[in-house]
Amino acid sequence: MRLSQFHLRTEKETPADAEVVSHQLMLRAGMLRKLAAGLYTWSPLGLRVLRKVETVVREEMNRAGAVELLMPTIQPRELWEETGRWEKFGGQLLKIKDRKEAEYCYGPTAEEVVTDFARQEISSYKQLPVNFYNIQWKFRDEIRPRFGVMRAREFLMKDAYSFHIDDASLDAEYRNMYDTYARIFTRLGLKFRAVFADTGAIGGSASHEFHVIADSGEDAIAYSDASDYAANVELAEAVSPGERAAASETMRKVETPTQKTCDDVAALLGLPLSRTVKSVAVVGADAEGNAQFVLALVRGDHSVNEIKLSKVPGLAEHRMATEAEILEHLGSEPGFLGPVKPAKAIRVIADRSVAAMHDFVVGANETGFHIAGVNWGRDLPEPDLIADIRNAVAGDPSPCGQGTLGIARGIEVGHVFALGRKYSEAMKCTVLDANGKAVTPAMGCYGIGVSRIVAAAIEQNHDDNGIVWPDAMAPWQIAVCMINPKNDANVAAAAQALYDELTAAGIETLLDDRGLRPGAMFADIELIGIPHRVVVSERGLAAGTFEYRARRATDAEQLDRETLMQRLSSR
Repeated sequence: MRLSQFHLRTEKETPADAEVVSHQLMLRAGMLRKLAAGLYTWSPLGLRVLRKVETVVREEMNRAGAVELLMPTIQPRELWEETGRWEKFGGQLLKIKDRKEAEYCYGPTAEEVVTDFARQEISSYKQLPVNFYNIQWKFRDEIRPRFGVMRAREFLMKDAYSFHIDDASLDAEYRNMYDTYARIFTRLGLKFRAVFADTGAIGGSASHEFHVIADSGEDAIAYSDASDYAANVELAEAVSPGERAAASETMRKVETPTQKTCDDVAALLGLPLSRTVKSVAVVGADAEGNAQFVLALVRGDHSVNEIKLSKVPGLAEHRMATEAEILEHLGSEPGFLGPVKPAKAIRVIADRSVAAMHDFVVGANETGFHIAGVNWGRDLPEPDLIADIRNAVAGDPSPCGQGTLGIARGIEVGHVFALGRKYSEAMKCTVLDANGKAVTPAMGCYGIGVSRIVAAAIEQNHDDNGIVWPDAMAPWQIAVCMINPKNDANVAAAAQALYDELTAAGIETLLDDRGLRPGAMFADIELIGIPHRVVVSERGLAAGTFEYRARRATDAEQLDRETLMQRLSSR
């Protein structure tokens, strides 16, 4: 490709509204142009990179035995009502009407559509297992779209859905897709980890997320320093600390006139934060479905994990208690709450670490006071329930029994779910088994954020000069730059000959024939991240050499033509 015939418009200044590196560099490199909030036009340069990712994804999905189809972006309300998600999906679902007032949505995902396709197309176990995949634009009406294509409203996604006669077959395909995803991200040159994850709104019995490791990642990942264990912090188990020690202090009320947080109370009393207990008041439901006031307890240096808390019986739909409810049940204002002698009967749920504590500090349920030297059994009843309800933190023992946990940031780029029969049952999708009996197939769901991968790769691969693409994602592998070709026809001829030879060898090569000054030309080539740069100049031709520099290298090299071709061919 001759750059003079390609559309490339770069920017020197960093846009003020771009918050993360990938957004900044994609705008500066001219890969994206904003149309509206969370909506972007992909320039010819951006599209080249996007198609590179799409190609790797498609090749590996085909290799894994999946079958590609293409489903519409506009989906009828009736399908979503069959699964109950028309209302449940929430505000992210963009709802529209046609001229006949029929209601549709712009699909954020395609479980309903693919299940409808399967119930019409598949009738026998002999057609199973099958895995249909689709690379299509999706839309989710984010409240606050941000970070460029990292969290855009419209995004390109590869979503796949498998159908199985039994759970054993589903398990096998889940493993197949897990391995396929590992190959995809490895081929793309990304540092990633697969982590145990919550199934969330999609549902299902098993789930793994694939994260590109980057400091700017929105997700926290807990990982073992001695094994392959990794999990989203939302799901990572916080291991019980062991047996509770015996009481050694007398319970006493201490004055804390303005200290409402565990940090402030610990500082006032000269105690480690880990000796305090944080009381979180929520309202759940009892066995009969009636509202129930609950006090969830975690150590002062820990935080409540809302996902874990929602899995506690009776707290699936919990909410924070109001100040009026807190006053009614505990007789105090927030900031001084605790489980000792509440005003009314309450349910107490203690995190494992709290259940193992002794001589701890809690709120006194009296404004301006806390209680120190509190012990279970002696000063208050044992908790109604002991459960893992906190976020894992760095230094915790790994749940796998090997090593301790560290915390890293990650950008989710892929997710695999074992859905089970949630959608096939709701939509009455059945097939005949070997005995001629109608059975409901099990399903799997496997998504990859194709457009998000582009941004994630930049977050992981950049320097002060711009993008540093992994080879598999680069728009071109080599940029041939000519200096002052108008001054010497031999420069233009030599650059063209080199370009022709590299192209004939099947190497994607860019010829920068725009006639820019070297500084501006090299700045553009570095900004857009071309892995290899070759400079053709009068001085080099006179010496019989070309200047070669790899994008990740510090210095350039002077190579003769034969050595240059060997170097480029090998890389």
